[in-house]
Amino acid sequence: REHHGNAMQPSVKDNSGSHGSPISGKLEGIFFSCNTEFNTGKPPQDSPYGRYRFEIAAEKLFNPNTNLYFGDFYCMYTAYHYVILVIAPVGSPGDEFCKQRLPQLNIKDNKFLTCDEEDGVMVYHHAQDVILEVIYTDPVDLSLGTVAEITGHQLMSLSTANAKKDPSCKTCNISVGR
Repeated sequence: REHHGNAMQPSVKDNSGSHGSPISGKLEGIFFSCNTEFNTGKPPQDSPYGRYRFEIAAEKLFNPNTNLYFGDFYCMYTAYHYVILVIAPVGSPGDEFCKQRLPQLNIKDNKFLTCDEEDGVMVYHHAQDVILEVIYTDPVDLSLGTVAEITGHQLMSLSTANAKKDPSCKTCNISVGR
């Protein structure tokens, strides 16, 4: 906190996911999970991402002043499929990087993560049938959220750190079995 003015700084994305992904080892950002429990809408008690969680309101990172990009779709030899989206403030270096390399999604209408204004309030929806991970391309002020220890277990078996995509999966590989 002292070294970076109370802000989390972007770092280069690891090489997990699809081979040849234009963001692996190149895009700088901060990694977030968008998964929530069906019954509460809150983050799960268990986490594959570590013992501590930084929780921030969606509107602080995802709003009409940001662009949304499709980054990757993969699985790791399991039934679970992962989607990586990139959120970049309009006109930022991350936005320019993504514009040249990734498909842009409509923030109000896509299958993964949406935000729209309803009755003067921003409303958010996310896919429940995939594990949704987001990379935010700018520094994030820690005072905008909270840091707390998770209340459940640390599930390292679900960690995606440098995980490789299953090349034989017929769901997330376009050229397999079609």
